Amino acid sequence: MCKMPIGIENFRELIEGNYYFVDKTLFIKELLDSRSKVTLFTRPRRFGKTLSMSMLKEFFDINAADSDIFAELKISRAGNQYMQHRGKYPVIFLSMKAVAAGGYADTFALLKAIVARLYRQYWFLEKSAAISDDEKKYYVNMRQGNELCSYADLTLSLGNLSNMLYRHYGIKPIVLIDEYDAPVQYAWENGFYDEMISFMRQFYSEALKGNEALEFAVLTGVLRIAKESIFSGLNNLRICSVTSKSFNTAFGFTEEEVSGMTVALRHEDKMPELKEWYNGYNFAGADIYNPWSVIQYFQEGCRAGAYWVNTSGNGIIRQMLRGIEQEQAEDLHSLMKWETVAKQVSEGVIYEDIGKNSDDLYTLLLNAGYLKCVRVRDDLYGQEAELKIPNKEIYSLFGREILANMMSGGAVSGLRKMLDAMLSGNVRAFESVLATIVRNNVSCYDAANGESFYHGMMLGFCVLLKDTHLVESNRESGYGRFDLALMPMDEKYYGVILEFKRAEDEAHLEAKALEALAQIEDLSYIAEFEKRRINKVWKYGIAFCGKRVCLRG
Repeated sequence: MCKMPIGIENFRELIEGNYYFVDKTLFIKELLDSRSKVTLFTRPRRFGKTLSMSMLKEFFDINAADSDIFAELKISRAGNQYMQHRGKYPVIFLSMKAVAAGGYADTFALLKAIVARLYRQYWFLEKSAAISDDEKKYYVNMRQGNELCSYADLTLSLGNLSNMLYRHYGIKPIVLIDEYDAPVQYAWENGFYDEMISFMRQFYSEALKGNEALEFAVLTGVLRIAKESIFSGLNNLRICSVTSKSFNTAFGFTEEEVSGMTVALRHEDKMPELKEWYNGYNFAGADIYNPWSVIQYFQEGCRAGAYWVNTSGNGIIRQMLRGIEQEQAEDLHSLMKWETVAKQVSEGVIYEDIGKNSDDLYTLLLNAGYLKCVRVRDDLYGQEAELKIPNKEIYSLFGREILANMMSGGAVSGLRKMLDAMLSGNVRAFESVLATIVRNNVSCYDAANGESFYHGMMLGFCVLLKDTHLVESNRESGYGRFDLALMPMDEKYYGVILEFKRAEDEAHLEAKALEALAQIEDLSYIAEFEKRRINKVWKYGIAFCGKRVCLRG
C-alpha cells in the first residue's frame, strides 16, 4: 500500500518519498493563463494551500532547474508554452503561519527572525557584483536579524529582497506568501491589531504594490482582510475565494481524484462512505472533498471519523459566538437539522467591524470550512448565499465545535452536567451549574443585549441534545409562544419547556423566575407536547440579571 502523505507540505519530499500523490500540477497552467500580477487564494485550513505553494516554488525556482520531478506529471503534458517557465525565476517563498508569539514585541521579534532566515537563503547576494556596498550592509543586517535591523528596514525587507534578486539575476522574481493573514488574525485575538495591521500593510505593499521588480505574486490565507486592507491601493489584486469560479478545483480533491484513490488503493467499495463523510464542499459549482480527512481515512484503515477536528481553530469565530443571540442560535439549530439558511456573505472580513454585523459569522463559517454554499446570487448588498453543513464529518463536530467556542476555555463538560440535571428534573443542580456557566462565560456587554441574548445562549447550549431531542424555539403552543422546548425522540426521555425573563435588578430575580414558570401554566404551553403524546415534561422558569441566574421549576 502507498504511504499516505500525512503532514507532508514539501512538494519535493512528497514526490521523492514515494507517497500517494494527487496530481494538481495543472494549477500551474491555470495560474500562468490567468496572467494576474497578484492573486490571493482563500480556502479553509488543511486544504492543501501550503503544499500547492511548495509546488509552485519547486516548478518556477531557478535554483531547482536541474530537477526532473515534473517530467511525468500533468503539467509536462500541457505544452511547451508552460514548461518553458520551469526553473526560470528567482522565487521568494515566505510562510507567515508561525508569526504568533505572546504580545506585539515578541511577535515582531519572531517576524524579524523569520525574515532573517529567508534572507540567509540568498547568501550569494552579499558578494553579488550587481548589489551596491550599502545594500550589502543592509543585506547583512537583515540576514543576522540584529539590532541594526530597524522597524523601517523590516517593512522594506520583502520589496528590497525582490529588487536585489532582480538585479542579481536580471530576471524578475516570483513572490509566494503562505497564510498571509495569520499575523493579523493573531494580533486581533491578542490585543495588538492596530500595530500589526499598520506594519503588515507597509510590509506587503512594498513588495506587491507598484514593484517593478516583480514577475507575479501568489498569496494564500483563510480570509481576505477587507476595508482597512493590507492591500490598500493595490489595483492589480485578484481574489479567488470559495465562491469564485476560477481555480475552483485547485485546492481539495475532486470526485474523480478521490475515485482514482479508491481504485489505486483497492478500496472502490469505500466511495459511498467517503462521499457521505468528506464530500459536499461546493467551490463555485465544483464538488470538493476535504483532502486532509480523505488521506487520514485511508491512513486509519478506512475508518470514518471527524479527522478535521481541531485543525481549523479560529479566534474570530470564537469571539462572535460568545455574543450569540436568539436569531443566530435558531439559524445554527436549523443547520443542525440539515436545513439551509440564507445569509449575506462577503469575500472579506472587516476586523474593526466584527460583532456589528451578525451575518459576518456566516462569512467566517463559510471561509473556515464549517459551511458550504449551496447557491449564491448577487444583490444590491453583495452576495446572498444559501448555506448548509457540507457533510457528515462537519455535522458530527459542528455542535461540539460551536459550543466549545461559546464556552470560556471550551468547558463543555460542565454544560453536559447542566443538561443532565435539566433532563432529570434536578432543579437545584440545574440552577447551580447554569449559574456557574453564566458567571464564567457571559460578559456585561453581552448581558446588556437583553433577553434575546440569554435565549440565544440557551438555544446554543441545547445543540448537545441534537441526538435525543428536537429543539423548538418561539413556537406557538396553547395560548401563546413558548421560548424554548425540547421534544424527546424516544419515550424514555422527558420533554422540557423553558421560559426566560430578564430582571432589571437582582432583587427581582426570583419574582421573574416564578412569573416565567406561571406563564408556562397560564398559557398552556404543554399543549404542543400533548399533541405529540409526550406526557413527561419538565417545566422551568429562568430569570437572568447580568451574570446572575434564578431558576424555578
